Amino acid sequence: MQKLNNTDKYIYDTIVIGAGIAGCSVAYFLQKKGQDILVVDRSGIAASGGSGAAGAFVSPKIGKGSALQTVTNKAYSFAKDFYKKSFPEYFHQTGVIRIPKDEEDAKKFSQYEPHNDTQYHNISKEQLEALGINGDDSFLFDEAGVCDAPKLCEAILSNIPHTQFDVSQIKYQDGLWDIGKYRGENIVLATGYENTLVDLKYMGIKGTWGSRGDYRSNLVLDKSMHKSISISANIDGVIKIGATHVKSANPCIECKGEPLSELFDKASDIVNTDDFELLETYCGMRSGSKDYFPLVGEVIDVAKMFETYPKITSGSRVKEPFHRLTNLYVCNGLGGRGFVLGPLMGKILADYIVDKKKIDERVHPDRLFLKWCRKSKELER
Repeated sequence: MQKLNNTDKYIYDTIVIGAGIAGCSVAYFLQKKGQDILVVDRSGIAASGGSGAAGAFVSPKIGKGSALQTVTNKAYSFAKDFYKKSFPEYFHQTGVIRIPKDEEDAKKFSQYEPHNDTQYHNISKEQLEALGINGDDSFLFDEAGVCDAPKLCEAILSNIPHTQFDVSQIKYQDGLWDIGKYRGENIVLATGYENTLVDLKYMGIKGTWGSRGDYRSNLVLDKSMHKSISISANIDGVIKIGATHVKSANPCIECKGEPLSELFDKASDIVNTDDFELLETYCGMRSGSKDYFPLVGEVIDVAKMFETYPKITSGSRVKEPFHRLTNLYVCNGLGGRGFVLGPLMGKILADYIVDKKKIDERVHPDRLFLKWCRKSKELER
């Protein structure tokens, strides 16, 4: 139950700021653990940013067995099972074909094969042609698919209190976080690319512009696919084309006001787009970290760390645990794989907040702090 204090502000166990897939996932698993949750977002549920423009493909990462691949594919397995069980109407298990980008990429596929620990099978160039797809020998991940991004986020929050509210500042006082109209014991920042509420510079959150077009078409296309861009199967007469593709502070200038032109040209080389009719264009900045791993965990009190260790930038020894901002957490940096990473990262953070279950060091933002202190050009100035 929501409680009132003497300031007539509602008090929640946790307030989640940001209603993209990261914020929705954290809120869902916190509520499952019995917490009173409020989700706030200045634009509404998955209405802007990376989640609003996401193609929302749920497929594994291929490679040579790196730590990032391992983390991603664990999240992929969790996400597809979560969507199938809890929100099957918004997850279309079309399978996803991973097509080599070029001859050089095709040669690498045989090196990737031993590290594909998710269900897949090879699909030949001739088999692709029979499906109406142009490409070289590829991998088909049968259990992969695509989500209806905004509708899925809305469904996740259907039984969780949420409101459209622009948080201008957060303040910790009397053992609670105050965001203006509401108060909470904990705050989770799932704000994506924009982070103005607290100093998160050490996390190195960066944005990559993503675009998606929804096209009406009669093309028979049963499989989704990825070849530098993503093309969905035809679902109810609509095919999605999208990519996370512009690393620029001024993406609209770089795209010259036509964010889909390059993507559509590439799609036309893969499938027959003759009858494609553009229904809607979606664009948004997707947030990632310096090392491409998600950012899930507590937030360091940067000012207090510098006060305690004034020579930290010169490599002085630092005792753990780090100074932290009380009951302030982050779930961010999901990049172009938000709908793959979101559910597991949300559960990991919920498990920590409620049960203090240790967070995987590979995704905890602490991993970036000391390196930032000692190598940041901003600190040198």
